[in-house]
Amino acid sequence: MASIPTIDPDDLEIEAGASAAGPIEIEIEAGSPPERLDAALARRIATLSRSRLKALIGEGRVTLDGVTLEDASRKINAGARLIVDVPAPSPALPEPEDIPLTVLHEDDDVIVVDKPAGLVVHPGAGNWSGTLVNALLHHCRGTLSGIGGVERPGIVHRLDKDTSGVMVVAKSDRAHRSLAAQFADHGRTGPLERAYLALVWGVPKALAGTIETEIGRDPRNRQAMAVVAGGRVAITHYQVLETFPPTPRPGPRGKTRPAPEPIASLIECRLETGRTHQIRVHLAHIGHPLLGDTVYGAGFRTKIDKLAKLAPEAAEALTALDRQALHARLLAFEHPATGRAMRFESDLPADLTRLTAALATLDDGAAPLAGS
Repeated sequence: MASIPTIDPDDLEIEAGASAAGPIEIEIEAGSPPERLDAALARRIATLSRSRLKALIGEGRVTLDGVTLEDASRKINAGARLIVDVPAPSPALPEPEDIPLTVLHEDDDVIVVDKPAGLVVHPGAGNWSGTLVNALLHHCRGTLSGIGGVERPGIVHRLDKDTSGVMVVAKSDRAHRSLAAQFADHGRTGPLERAYLALVWGVPKALAGTIETEIGRDPRNRQAMAVVAGGRVAITHYQVLETFPPTPRPGPRGKTRPAPEPIASLIECRLETGRTHQIRVHLAHIGHPLLGDTVYGAGFRTKIDKLAKLAPEAAEALTALDRQALHARLLAFEHPATGRAMRFESDLPADLTRLTAALATLDDGAAPLAGS
């Protein structure tokens, strides 16, 4: 079974389709200059992209005064009467599956979900079922308008299987086009905003900053990404929110206990680009990979051993995590139909909450306050 085509926000090809099946009648206005068939239709049918119209022309679904047209470049003159026969969406290839979803918002155009860790977003090699797409096909049955001519949810951005948090998915073609464009822009000129929480080993020297590199396939491991020359520009803004052990607070008479070496920190990351594994690669690149990341943080076994000596409960929480400690906390975007600013937040899930709480107790056994 083939996987559902998806939109990569970094290689944007907006796949547009009909918002409804049936014939669409067009009459070219008097005085209009001659123009290509596909261009003439695209300017007059807002619900279909030019690429989708070319496909319909190639399928023989466009007629001029009853005569079928199959050449998208044919010149069309004023007064021409055209009919575009838009087929009903083809059934989606993946099967609907009754998989529970945490829905934060849903309307005719979009659905916003809080994705749990462990849920693959879309079908692919080794994951043909049990994905978010399978769940959405069941949940949204009968309400998907046919993106690219296929009845399916529009995936406009992705979270890794083991990354939890907020995702938006398009239910209509206009939503698919709008959201894909917003994600391609990465919030530079629009309201799109994404923030992630990451638990990492150690503490960056600069408590806030920007990581800018080029990211591409790892030449030593084609299943992973890496900072490589000639890759695609990737920009991540970060800020350290908390360190573990926490920075000691002043005690009586302003005295503080000696600060232990930080084992880990909680960082907020905001994306200016959207490369595959970007946050994971960037934080590993500056020497602070995500806790639990077996791909980009495999060399930090000694830190886990040290953590076990300092606080067994923290080490146990990390072992139980069984995934990278990354959570999509915030997603904001412009609603494709209303233009209203939409903003959704997700609290840390139980596994990351437990780990954070355990890390916060690392200094419980520290020496008494100096001079007290």
